Amino acid sequence: MIVYFRLLSESFSFAMNALRTNKLRTLLSLLGVTIGIFSIIAVLAAVDSLDRKIKSDLSTLDKNTMYLTSVCFGPTDIPEWKVEQFPKVTYEEYQALKENVNHTENFCFQLFAPRESVKFESKTVSDVNMVPVTSEFVDIQRMEFSEGRFFNESESNSGTAVVVLGFEVAKGLFDESDPIGKTIRIYGQRFKVIGVTKKKGESGIELGGGDDTSAFIPTNFLRRLVGDNNDAMLPVIIIKPEKGTDIPELKAEIAQKLRSMRGVKSDEIDNFFVNILSGFTDLIDGIVAQMNMIGWIISGFSLLVGGFGIANIMFVSVKERTNLIGIQKSLGAKNRFILFQFLFESVILSVIGGVVGLLLVWIISILLTNLLDFEFILGFWNVVLGTSLSAFIGLISGILPAISASRLDPVEAIRTGM
Repeated sequence: MIVYFRLLSESFSFAMNALRTNKLRTLLSLLGVTIGIFSIIAVLAAVDSLDRKIKSDLSTLDKNTMYLTSVCFGPTDIPEWKVEQFPKVTYEEYQALKENVNHTENFCFQLFAPRESVKFESKTVSDVNMVPVTSEFVDIQRMEFSEGRFFNESESNSGTAVVVLGFEVAKGLFDESDPIGKTIRIYGQRFKVIGVTKKKGESGIELGGGDDTSAFIPTNFLRRLVGDNNDAMLPVIIIKPEKGTDIPELKAEIAQKLRSMRGVKSDEIDNFFVNILSGFTDLIDGIVAQMNMIGWIISGFSLLVGGFGIANIMFVSVKERTNLIGIQKSLGAKNRFILFQFLFESVILSVIGGVVGLLLVWIISILLTNLLDFEFILGFWNVVLGTSLSAFIGLISGILPAISASRLDPVEAIRTGM
């Protein structure tokens, strides 16, 4: 064991000597490994950070939450032209289902509406995410408030002109002053501010709520203003099941009742979709896996180039140290000793290139986290993966040079080096 530790120490010394004596050549050869590890770990870290952010945003919702609407949130076998003919869900269907479907904790009606500008006196905040919803939305979304409250059932049913502002919208309109009770203008109408949401940060995904750049208003106000047949808006019925509910059974019950309301015949397909949030997270997982795969493919070319670079260094190193190899063998060094010596050296050089790549990812992650309202995380397992991968590249790249060194004839090696 002591012999191998000494061997590792000597290999490290040879690797450092290669860096010192042939700086440019070695650095150019290691550049491929550095770029390859940087590319792979940067992509994996970015995707992991985005995935973590999305899952964090969705954690406020029950994964069994259902979105009943005329469009599918994921892939579907139904042709697009047929989906476009599906009728939109209505407020009346929301009321009927709410009264007749069992084992549900909450029903909510929402309109996916275009973004609007919000004004207060001389100040305007543009591109605000409008979220027209019924009062149950606050419980389904588990919203938190820095000030004020959400609108109640009475205000929701009557379509009272009240609004709850996202944190950034309120900050843009009122700076540090108290927004509660102030009157703002949306759709050319006056709204009284009754609440401000707690700051959440940039969302990796939006399902129509909890966003700092949103404004929440009663659905019935907008229905009264623009009607129920506005093509620019998509109505959705959000359903939160009770805990322990059989989800497939509940989904079938909802589908059966809505089919009955719409008079859909037994031989006809559903003209609506019951989208379950857990299925949506599965779709996100699939997208994340594809992004990771693309990152591996692209970065693999850099690693391949890096591997050739390491192999080149090691072949040159073998040639430069042929005389030394002959002397070691003449003094009794075994073939495997020479083999491990060059393998260790190759791995050490490759790991140095990988560590530089990881260091670059770490520096960039800190810069991006400070510059953007998004936490870019270089996880422990990504560091382990980067180090292991660089060591593996070094091992593979050093095999042939190490074998050629171990098979040198000691007499010929000494004669060649003279």
